Amino acid sequence: MTKIEQEKKHLEANQMDGWLLYDFHGSNSLARTFIEIPPEAVTTRRFFYWIPAKGSPVKLVHAIESHVLDRWPGEKKLFSSWQSLQSELKNILQGSKRIAMEYSPNNSIPYISKVDAGTVDLIRSFGSIVVSSGQFLPYFTAVFSEVQGQGLIRTGKTLERIIDDTWKWIESHLHKKQKITEYDVQQKIMADFAAADLFTDNPPIVATNAHSADPHYEPQRNGSSLICPGDWILLDCWAKEKHPGSIYADMARVGVAALYPTAKQQELFHIVREAQAAATELVKNRFSARQPIMGWEVDAAARSVITEAGYGEFFIHRTGHNIETSVHGSGANMDDLEMHDERPVIANTAFSIEPAIYLPNEFGVRLEYDLYVHKDGKVNIVCGEQNAIATLQVE
Repeated sequence: MTKIEQEKKHLEANQMDGWLLYDFHGSNSLARTFIEIPPEAVTTRRFFYWIPAKGSPVKLVHAIESHVLDRWPGEKKLFSSWQSLQSELKNILQGSKRIAMEYSPNNSIPYISKVDAGTVDLIRSFGSIVVSSGQFLPYFTAVFSEVQGQGLIRTGKTLERIIDDTWKWIESHLHKKQKITEYDVQQKIMADFAAADLFTDNPPIVATNAHSADPHYEPQRNGSSLICPGDWILLDCWAKEKHPGSIYADMARVGVAALYPTAKQQELFHIVREAQAAATELVKNRFSARQPIMGWEVDAAARSVITEAGYGEFFIHRTGHNIETSVHGSGANMDDLEMHDERPVIANTAFSIEPAIYLPNEFGVRLEYDLYVHKDGKVNIVCGEQNAIATLQVE
C-alpha cells in the first residue's frame, strides 16, 4: 500500500475531506518529511500538495520550482502571482469542508503547529474548516523500521555500558583523591561516544547535589562543581549511531559517591522508580490488549504515583517525549502537564519514560529509559532499568 493509499484510509477514518500539505522556505518540516524532501534541499517558494479522501491528488507549485513535487502522483498546477495562487487553491479545494493541516487548535500541541495563521486564514476564507493532522501524522513522520529499531536497541546497550563505566571512573578518581568536576565527567562520556562511533546533538548532563534539581543543567568548562565524597550525582545522556536513519537512545541514572544513600535519597528514588514502572505497565497492558492509548494517559499514570506520594508539585515536566532520528521526535509525547497530548501512541515508535522529583536547592531524581513498541505491539525497554541507586566506594 502506498503512502497516498494509507493516508486516504486515515482521512476516511477521521471524517476529513483531505490533507493539504503546505511549505514555504522549509517552514513545515513535517510536510517535508512526508513528501521526502531531503533536509539539505532548499526551496524558496510556496507549494501545496492536496490529498483528497476521494479522488486524485493535486500539486500546486511555483513556476520557478515546478519540479519540487514531480515524484508524487497527481495533476500539476502552476502559479506565479499571488492572485493565481489563491485562485488555483480555491478551485482545488472547492467543495471540501474539513481540511487537515499541520495546525493545532489554540496551539495546544506546538510540535504540530507548522502552518502560519495567515495561511489558515486563507483556507478558511474559501469556506473550509481547518482541522489538525495530528491524529494521523505520526504514522508517517515518527515510525521507523525494525532494522532502525535494532539499531536503537544496540545504542541503548552501548549507553548502558558507558554509564556503568562512568560510575567506575568517578569512583576510581575519588578513591585516589584525584580532582574531577562535572565537566570532566561530561567530557569523559563524550570521548566514550566518539570511541563507540556515536553521535549526539548536545553533550550529556552531569549534575551534582543542587544542580541535579535543575532538569536542564549543563556543566561548563569554567565554573562546574567539583565532585566530592558524599555527593549526589545525576547522569543523563542521549546518542545515536552515525549513519542515516539512526534512532536516538536516551537514558538517565542517579548515584551517590558513598556506600549508602540517605533515607531521603532512597525515598525519592523509590517513588520515581514506581512512577516509571506504572507508566511502563500501562503501555504494555494497552498494547497487549490491542487497546488505544494516548500520550497524556502515560503521563497521568506516572504523575499520579508521585502526586499521591506528596511530591506532585516537584514533578515539573512531562513524563516522556517521542524519539526518532531526532532525540525529541514528532510523535506523541507522554504529557498531561505542559500540554494535553491526545495523539495516539503507536507501534513502530519509541519514546522516553522519565519521571522525576526535583527539590530546589537540595537534589533531584530523574530515571529515564526508552520504550520501543514493535510492529506486533511487543514493548521493549531500551537502556535497561535502574532498580537501586548506584553507590561508589570512595574511601
